[in-house]
Amino acid sequence: MNLPVWIEWTAAGLVVIGAFFLLVAAIGLVRLPDFFMRLHAPTKASTLGVGGILLASMLLASAQGRPGVAELLISLFVFVTAPVSANLLAQAALHLRVRSQAPVHKDMDLS
Repeated sequence: MNLPVWIEWTAAGLVVIGAFFLLVAAIGLVRLPDFFMRLHAPTKASTLGVGGILLASMLLASAQGRPGVAELLISLFVFVTAPVSANLLAQAALHLRVRSQAPVHKDMDLS
């Protein structure tokens, strides 16, 4: 099926943007030093990455004449579950008293 060039370029741009955010999330997950810092990378960047790729998929689906209902449901699922799971993981780490390696300013030392 021949699609208009602007749709192909827009979808390609969305895929590249989504892949960039997924790469940033993967690098952050590997490079950041402790659990709390690692938790931030996949919840923010991967949500944007998956969102960009799903937007490209919805655009191509609508250009081909089918509604992107599956992509929309996946997007809603990711955008709802990522923050909730991150919050639950952070609460579990706080409950288990996982120590952070983040530097603490002298005025904020609570010990």
